[in-house]
Amino acid sequence: MMEWWNRGEKARWIAVIFCLIPARANAEELQVAVASNFSKAMAAIAVEFEAVSGHRVRVIPGSTGKHFAQIMQGAPYDVFLAADVRRPEELEKRGMVLPGSRFTYAVGKLVLWSPRAGYLDGEGAVLKNGNFRFLAMANPRHAPYGRAAREILQAMDLWAELTGRIVRGENVGQAFQYVKSGNAELGFVARSQLHDLGVASKGSHWEAPDRLYAPILQQAALLKEKVSGREFLAFIRSETGLKIICSHGYDAPDP
Repeated sequence: MMEWWNRGEKARWIAVIFCLIPARANAEELQVAVASNFSKAMAAIAVEFEAVSGHRVRVIPGSTGKHFAQIMQGAPYDVFLAADVRRPEELEKRGMVLPGSRFTYAVGKLVLWSPRAGYLDGEGAVLKNGNFRFLAMANPRHAPYGRAAREILQAMDLWAELTGRIVRGENVGQAFQYVKSGNAELGFVARSQLHDLGVASKGSHWEAPDRLYAPILQQAALLKEKVSGREFLAFIRSETGLKIICSHGYDAPDP
């Protein structure tokens, strides 16, 4: 990802631009397809953006795979916020993304979580001692958070040993529900889920070290040339946008 100026200077320019934008009669409605795991953060960003821009944002949450298929079939989305790099990159290769608009907007973090207090320690030792019946995770064939979970277990030499005890959800949201409902004693979930649902301080969790899995880069892209779309993506990268992203349990991308 190329940056033409440092984050601080960019944030100042974006702030100036938005101060000069009045609520206007020709305000646009923006159709934003967003990965389900980012929907709460997106809702907060949309409220702030609408207040300063005068545009309206329609947020359409869903799985990145389904959004990708819909875009390929001509769905009228203006902006795509995916849960991975692969799908925005593929759309760019097909000429379905405006050149230079694709960038990483958030970095997802993976957490091993259980609703039971004291069940998990700071090393994830329960994975090695096997004191559980089922472990939930997103399907690594389709979901970036599932691929990261598999990488963690492979790095710990536990993938082959635990494969028969893994409950796979279609996405990280379903994996979270398996654990929350008690169908699995523990599971790999997104740190953002714990923040958004107010359970970060409940139960017990282990945040897997970054060295155990490749960064979960979530990328955005502009699908149509639209003033509101350009302004929206600039807002996401502004200081205000980044603060919202981090407050929902994501890491900010490298400047």
